Amino acid sequence: FLSAPPPGASGSLLGGNQHPGVMERLGLGPGICHAHNPSLVYGRMTGWGQSGPLAQTVGHDINYIATSGVLHAIGRADGVPTVPLNLVGDFGAGGMLLIAGVLAALTRARGNGQGCVVDAAMVDGALAMLAPILGRWQAGQWRDQRESNLFDGGAHFYTTYPTADSKAVAVGAIEPRFYAALLRGLGLSEAGLPAQHDESAWPAMRQRLAALFAIHDQAHWCRVFEGTEACVSPVLSLAELPEHPHFQARANFGERDGVLHVRPAPRFSEASWM
Repeated sequence: FLSAPPPGASGSLLGGNQHPGVMERLGLGPGICHAHNPSLVYGRMTGWGQSGPLAQTVGHDINYIATSGVLHAIGRADGVPTVPLNLVGDFGAGGMLLIAGVLAALTRARGNGQGCVVDAAMVDGALAMLAPILGRWQAGQWRDQRESNLFDGGAHFYTTYPTADSKAVAVGAIEPRFYAALLRGLGLSEAGLPAQHDESAWPAMRQRLAALFAIHDQAHWCRVFEGTEACVSPVLSLAELPEHPHFQARANFGERDGVLHVRPAPRFSEASWM
């Protein structure tokens, strides 16, 4: 939790809570803290939230995104859901939204001196991030089946393809002119092909594009699509990241004491690092 001092005052208080009741057992619950400082912004990040039948249940990122429906939507159609690292629940739905909530609450508290409790539950955050997909599903624009939709690998122009060297490229050619550039790079003509958004043709088109990408290695396709609007990118390994020209030009990585560090994001014009 972070304190927001009244106007004219200064100081902060740092702490945290990973499980409901921990801070209360330490005598540092929000009620006690707010009694000492009504402008305090008290942030709590948990998996299940402070209430509900699962509030006291143990869990990890994978459990929270599974229960919130996010995990069900990720992966191949012919298998079980794919674990998307622990970035969705722990960092996106949890940490990032906690930061956003605390900053918003601090802004208000510094204006009127009124603090609050920010309850950042990973299941809440995951559901909030899933809201656009839920909206499409309710409107009949999204199938509740993996690899059947625009953004889940179902579309042949928004997915990944293996290359001849056992690497992969990512394709995101959604807009018509981007799609046209993709076809040109692959040596295909739109004439005689199904319409881009003819979903019944997507499986066959995925197979056709997969066969073409499998002919050459990743470096070949990078050369073919460099400078075009096809939205084709190499799928880089961790070891390849520091050597990529874009990251080198932006100084995304720096070394200190023999350890490689990633530059913080977002960037501020007045800030420096390393």
